[in-house]
Amino acid sequence: MDSNAEIMLAVFDAVENRDAGKLFGLYQEDVEFHEAPSLPYGGFSRGRDALREQLETTPEQTWLGTWGPLQPTEKERRMDPRVVYADGHEVVVSYRQRGVGPGGERFDNPVLGLYEVRDGKLARAQMFHFDTAAILSFVGRGAGATPGMAA
Repeated sequence: MDSNAEIMLAVFDAVENRDAGKLFGLYQEDVEFHEAPSLPYGGFSRGRDALREQLETTPEQTWLGTWGPLQPTEKERRMDPRVVYADGHEVVVSYRQRGVGPGGERFDNPVLGLYEVRDGKLARAQMFHFDTAAILSFVGRGAGATPGMAA
């Protein structure tokens, strides 16, 4: 397997295991994230330190702040990443976004991510969700719990 593909699988592993130290170690200092603007954590963000600060000050505007409370167990955190393309600096990964609501409602939605790896670290991530309306509806019903990630 391509080393950039392996790096991306390591990123997914760190997210699934809520290993912030490993995850931030896999990010370029100027890492960029591009999400659908309609999502609570959507839009554009840049910088490893800026992301760390946002997790501390406004976690509700981050992916973890949104999904952490909806993924209380390993079952919901499992993303089943599958590299579908890797060439040069680009890696495309198909994965699942899962969660469970306060009333037991389950959510499972496919996502395709386009990633750029530079010098052995994630430099850019752009996610394409199958159904952002379904995500908004689900996370809206599940808002209110506290996320967690080990440092």
